[in-house]
Amino acid sequence: MDIRKKFGKQVKKFRLEKGLSQEALAHQADLDRTYIPSIEKGERNVSITVIEKIAKALNVKISTLFDE
Repeated sequence: MDIRKKFGKQVKKFRLEKGLSQEALAHQADLDRTYIPSIEKGERNVSITVIEKIAKALNVKISTLFDE
């Protein structure tokens, strides 16, 4: 599986565990609301800065977003 898809799958998993909508996660991570769906689908090649924002918004370590 492509690393972008693996990352997106993890983001979605933790987002749902936290009970957040895609829009709420985007707001907490200070990202555009349309960005999260494309990340979760594995369509975006996100920067380390965006990865850090998402990890902070989900209150998880960056490495956790890459675990399978």
